[in-house]
Amino acid sequence: MEGTSVLRLLALISLLSRSTNQVHLTVSPSRSQFFRGESVTLICEDENGSDGWTVRRNTTRDTRAECEDWGQPANSSCTLTGLLPWDTGLYWCESMSGSSSSSSSIQLSVSGGSVILQSPVLPVMEGDDVTLSCRAKNPTHNLPAAFYKDGSFIGDGPSGHMTLLHVSSSDEGLYKCNVKGHGESPSSRISVKEKSSPTAPTFLFALLPVLLAVVVVLLVLLGVLVRRHSNRKPEKVGEEDIRYGDIRILPHQHRSNTPKNESHPDAVYSAVRTEDANY
Repeated sequence: MEGTSVLRLLALISLLSRSTNQVHLTVSPSRSQFFRGESVTLICEDENGSDGWTVRRNTTRDTRAECEDWGQPANSSCTLTGLLPWDTGLYWCESMSGSSSSSSSIQLSVSGGSVILQSPVLPVMEGDDVTLSCRAKNPTHNLPAAFYKDGSFIGDGPSGHMTLLHVSSSDEGLYKCNVKGHGESPSSRISVKEKSSPTAPTFLFALLPVLLAVVVVLLVLLGVLVRRHSNRKPEKVGEEDIRYGDIRILPHQHRSNTPKNESHPDAVYSAVRTEDANY
């Protein structure tokens, strides 16, 4: 019975630990825009690097469709080959166990044109430098490009590149580029994540499964010790275990009334003899 209770408690702790895992969706190659006909692999990764996740998407043709409906699943990844413009949409990871665990969604764009913007697909850290690249399908070498943020011109890149230095929240927005004579890229959003150190509550929350496991094990051990102690029969000590010997009390007499040749003692002596019952 005790073993079954322990197993149940450990299973509960495992579920709690799994529910706190954070899953992330990564993209290979790491960009948000692709030319028609290219391939992309989307990978779901949690803190334990375990399986049990599937990639879903929302497009103009699909709603919450799993990878097996539009790509090639393998463990917790999904590969999409021969990209087409209608593969443009939102992609995210979701638990296959039916729980509500899921990752943040990312936007992938497939261009039917000849120009794409290569920009970070995941949020960038505040203070980092971010390089934007404007790429033409043909020719493949870098060409001068103009860059735009939220529809406004922000600068030229003579070699098709522009670097945003020490980004902050003010740099968030929709970016696109234009190569003269080739066309304009789709827009992609750049998000900036605030740089902060883990707080004490966050750290403790991450350790919650471990703390729960330790507490449960200690409580189980304490319960076992208490039960064993309560079932132990106390040892009885009977009167027969101790034997009392003879007790002799001699009367005391005054020295002046006692003849000198008498050997009576001046004091009262008690002879007490104890014997162990085992002897």
